[in-house]
Amino acid sequence: MMRVSSKWILAAGAVAAVMAGVSAAQAQTTIRVGWTIPAEESKYWMMRRPAEFPSLGKDYKVEWTQFQGTAPMTQALAAGALDCATQAVLSLSNGVVGGGLKAYIVAQHVFEKPGGFSVYWAVKDDSPIKTIADLKGKTIGISVIGGGTQGPFNMLLKKNGLDPATDVKLVEVGFAVSEDALRQGRVDAVNMNQPFAARAEAKGGTRKLFALSEAMPNIVHILEACRADFVDKNPDAVKAYVKDITAGMKKALANREETLKVVSEQLKAPIPVLESYLLKDNDFGRDPGAAPNFPAMQKMLDIYAETGMLPKLDVMQFKHPTIVAPLQ
Repeated sequence: MMRVSSKWILAAGAVAAVMAGVSAAQAQTTIRVGWTIPAEESKYWMMRRPAEFPSLGKDYKVEWTQFQGTAPMTQALAAGALDCATQAVLSLSNGVVGGGLKAYIVAQHVFEKPGGFSVYWAVKDDSPIKTIADLKGKTIGISVIGGGTQGPFNMLLKKNGLDPATDVKLVEVGFAVSEDALRQGRVDAVNMNQPFAARAEAKGGTRKLFALSEAMPNIVHILEACRADFVDKNPDAVKAYVKDITAGMKKALANREETLKVVSEQLKAPIPVLESYLLKDNDFGRDPGAAPNFPAMQKMLDIYAETGMLPKLDVMQFKHPTIVAPLQ
């Protein structure tokens, strides 16, 4: 199973944050941005169709670094190795509580909506595991230990009489290799996310055991966060970046045919697989302006506090007074 080490994180992100322009007054800021798979269509548009974003490369530059999940990006933000990154509510909060991270939530990528896709754990069709309680003593794959999915995952295990720390063996399995890990018997159950879930379902031989929506409906899965010190030092560059995140979300939703191509290029996933779910009713939900749903995030923080996963936190500490999507 793949594990991202802190040394790798620091090495991957430790580059210059500012590139000199033609003059000090026209200095072009480089934003070091972390990204992952899946469901970051606005970023994929920026990476694959940069000509669609006039400010990108002119008013600011982006240095993109891919990560396996949100938790290692939280570490990179806290270490100053990234300026902005995809985050989950839990991983970002853990960075604040345990790593002294100060950050602003500037945009939102996807959330779970009623009737849409919910991240789920699958087992093989012939597995004797029929219920969550049957996972006791089993090896379970999760994309990143300490990432955004682990909060509701832990809650579901506890609800079914299992201690996540002692009753199961949790190992990191990236979404891209989750299907192979399950079929090859390296894990007894594994988390599935799009587009890999659609690919596995098309092949058959697996079945859904439980979904995160059973523990926490309407989860805000991933958002965009930037270090507070970087935003305060470079407000114009970050504002331009958030404007492009906003524009990227609008482009993704307005032109599904082109978005399928963009996502296929970035994820190396066949268009027929993406066609089966992407931007359909069985996909995640997306705000058309990439606006963060702060009330929904507060509800998540309250649940984490009630279950002892986090101390009580106020989501408004993450809201910048002016730099937040949608920005035109």
